[in-house]
Amino acid sequence: MPEHIRFILRHAAIGAVIAFAFVAMLLGFNLANLRHLVLNSADGVLAVVMLYIFCTITFGSAQIGYRIMTLSDDDKGDKGRRDRAFTPEMQPIPVRIREDKRG
Repeated sequence: MPEHIRFILRHAAIGAVIAFAFVAMLLGFNLANLRHLVLNSADGVLAVVMLYIFCTITFGSAQIGYRIMTLSDDDKGDKGRRDRAFTPEMQPIPVRIREDKRG
């Protein structure tokens, strides 16, 4: 399996573990009386499964995005410096001053 696919699957799995912990804490702390709703509803298991799937998508995507954005490119030796922008030489411009005869 290519390295980049393993990278994405590894971090998607980390996001799934985070989502499992999140849903477990939601139910464990009975936030918004969610545990009561799940246990006393006929479709409570379906609701928990859907909540877990959507949280997995969210946390998995966030984990993958975080890891991709924090990758460092060690192949370059320039340490991220950019080329200098073109700046033309500054030269004085002669300006004629007219003297007012009012005074």
